[in-house]
Amino acid sequence: MNILILGSGGREHTFAYKIAQSSKCSKLYVAPGNAGTAEIAENLHLNPIDFPAVGKAALDKDISMIVVGPEDPLVKGIVDFFANDEQLKDIQIIGPSSRGALLEGSKERAKEFMAMHKIPTAAYESFSFESLGAGKKFLETLEPPYVLKADGLAAGKGVLIIDDLEEAKKELENMLSGKFGAASEKVVIEEFLDGIELSVFVLTDGKNYKILPTAKDYKRIGEGDTGLNTGGMGAVSPVPFADEELMAKIEDRIVKPTVEGLKEEEIDYKGFIFIGLIKVKGEPFVIEYNVRMGDPETEVVLPRIKTDLVELLENTWNGTLDKISLDIDERAATTVMMVSGGYPESYEKGKVISGINDIEDSIVFHAGTKKENGNIVTSGGRVIALTSFGEDYNKALKKSYQSAEKLQFDKMYFRKDIGFDLS
Repeated sequence: MNILILGSGGREHTFAYKIAQSSKCSKLYVAPGNAGTAEIAENLHLNPIDFPAVGKAALDKDISMIVVGPEDPLVKGIVDFFANDEQLKDIQIIGPSSRGALLEGSKERAKEFMAMHKIPTAAYESFSFESLGAGKKFLETLEPPYVLKADGLAAGKGVLIIDDLEEAKKELENMLSGKFGAASEKVVIEEFLDGIELSVFVLTDGKNYKILPTAKDYKRIGEGDTGLNTGGMGAVSPVPFADEELMAKIEDRIVKPTVEGLKEEEIDYKGFIFIGLIKVKGEPFVIEYNVRMGDPETEVVLPRIKTDLVELLENTWNGTLDKISLDIDERAATTVMMVSGGYPESYEKGKVISGINDIEDSIVFHAGTKKENGNIVTSGGRVIALTSFGEDYNKALKKSYQSAEKLQFDKMYFRKDIGFDLS
């Protein structure tokens, strides 16, 4: 079958890498893709949120399956667009309907869903500009630090954690006054949970589910988890502290009620659920839902899946996920992200990347790259992810860091302490 992946980052290159290995894939397209996907698929110059253009390309290229990488097309309703079009409705599109995508598209909706289905999460309330005074009073009832979340999508930048009460009140006002545009017309304030984070990924057909490998990513730009938040500087899978006891709690208290909740509310959901969790005194709590795979966690989760990914996705679409077994590589996988100097603030693009062909012990996943005058050059903040396997995460990380030494571009930066909090 002909398959189209929507997106342009490391996550989409990893999907392409796995799908290209399937005997079921005849021709693979990525839109818009990057220099890495161009080596194993045909890149299409398409904007993933231009649904009519995506639909036309799907018909022109005789596409049987579409895998939606980023959240934006899902929240904007690409699944509904295809379902409501007579010519497109039989194309297998992997992702939730716009109602399902609200679990990521609205922090308030996610919190309401968790409350309704008794899924453990931090106490919260949501506020608009009209209720700014009440929001400031609510902050006074909480212990610091204070957690403020823009209700809508804010490109991963809409969460603030602030120690000082007066600063928190000021930031609440800034957010409700348009700091993050429409995304912060509502702000969710929640209690701070102190613990260690991990991510659990679930593939569901809306009734059945498979729990994919666990992962932990590292969001801060600086070592020791300092500095500004980024899209992710590296990841480790599996998470060493996610033992059988913790995973049993996560499945019983969080995964099962989440999938049951989707079923009860008759939400069309055929795709991935990323559950951001925090372990507090041995107990799991949900921080957030995402309605797609995370990045850079995808770069460590998908390589560990030995089952044919296209078969898994076909069963997801057909509602028969219970009919296929999930085979996982026992080895650990780690990824380290090479980023542009200055990221996550302003950075320069167009820097020539060298050394990619010298890397032997790691898989090179392109994130922000493009081909220019015969060279591969930087075209984003996060540029390349280096994924390696090992008996444990330390051995895998050693390979990723050895590979990083072979890669070069002007002002290249990477964190040298991925996994620092796991030993």
